[in-house]
Amino acid sequence: MDFELPEEYRAFRDMVRRWVDKEAPKDWARMLEKDEHNYPFVLWDKLTEAGLHGVGISEDYGGQGGDVVTQMLLARELARTLGGLAWIWGITSFAGSKSIGLYGTAEQKAKFLPEIANGRLKAAIAFTEPAGGTDLLGSMQTTAERVEGGWVLNGEKIWSSSAHVADYLLLIARSDKTAEKKHQGLTLFWVPTTTDGVKVTPLAKLGMRSMGSCSIHLDNVFVPDDLVLGEPHKAWYMLLPTLNNERIMVGAFCLGVIDGVLEDAVDYMQQRKAFGGIIGRFQALQHYVADIATMQKTTELMLHFCAGKQSRGENVGVEANMLKLMASENANAAADMGIQIMGGMGYSAETDMQRYWRDSRLWRIGPITNEMVRNGIAESLGLPRSF
Repeated sequence: MDFELPEEYRAFRDMVRRWVDKEAPKDWARMLEKDEHNYPFVLWDKLTEAGLHGVGISEDYGGQGGDVVTQMLLARELARTLGGLAWIWGITSFAGSKSIGLYGTAEQKAKFLPEIANGRLKAAIAFTEPAGGTDLLGSMQTTAERVEGGWVLNGEKIWSSSAHVADYLLLIARSDKTAEKKHQGLTLFWVPTTTDGVKVTPLAKLGMRSMGSCSIHLDNVFVPDDLVLGEPHKAWYMLLPTLNNERIMVGAFCLGVIDGVLEDAVDYMQQRKAFGGIIGRFQALQHYVADIATMQKTTELMLHFCAGKQSRGENVGVEANMLKLMASENANAAADMGIQIMGGMGYSAETDMQRYWRDSRLWRIGPITNEMVRNGIAESLGLPRSF
């Protein structure tokens, strides 16, 4: 058993780390986040110039190549300074390149993947229903009716991050009302946000502020057949493998947050003085740092285990759920201890600890609540479904 990354991965990680330190440092990220009503196009453009939108996209389509492990290394390094703003890269990577790459036709791949790789196309995810939250299937009210040449969509989505600046929505809707089971009769659409009948409204929220999250109203929105992804009525079967990828990506973002928290905590403890010396000599604070470092290492090991299995095409559903659960709770707990270490300065908008806490708090809720994750893990052990 070898827990060390191969040289090619280490070289990529180190390159990204140098880029992040130079182009997206923490103080700059704080500035972007404070301007919460304006999407950070400057960050998107920097990612474009560095070619990072092309990571995970085949070179045949103008991308940089790379597998799931490569993408997770990128996600971790971005989140170390950007926190939740790392989703500026991650949303289009998941909703665009991952989804088009897996479900798209040859024509769809040829049309859209080069646009994503070159930073000319932004995507957003439109899955969640206002009345449902985690009960995505049971609450699905958005409908798609067959018409000549395509489909007409009606309904509402919520918590669609960056939808207000996106070019396309990766959207799921119920296309067969007669389906026997909730997970049947669903279709995946690639909806241009400029289509008549699409209305996007930004929402106020606790963290990940300048990225924006939105509600989406669909009023007789026509989507042509060539913007259906995969086979109609079979969306849920297609989505399941990519949901594992999304959970692994969340794990990588959470690990990046833990990295940033640990850096800031140790640095502050070595500089801040109280009671005649640096506060780093206090045993209680040393215990906090030891706990954060342990969270960092255990999350890292689980992340690489899951990403490795996913890249080899192995079943990683239960483990990806475990990673999402552990990583999100570790990241939020680490940020909370970081605030405690720094005291009032940890609570101040002048530092990053409060930003790490606010951003990581969401990952205990989305893309699936940790309570639902625990239900799924228990069910995988042979226990009855609890909902």
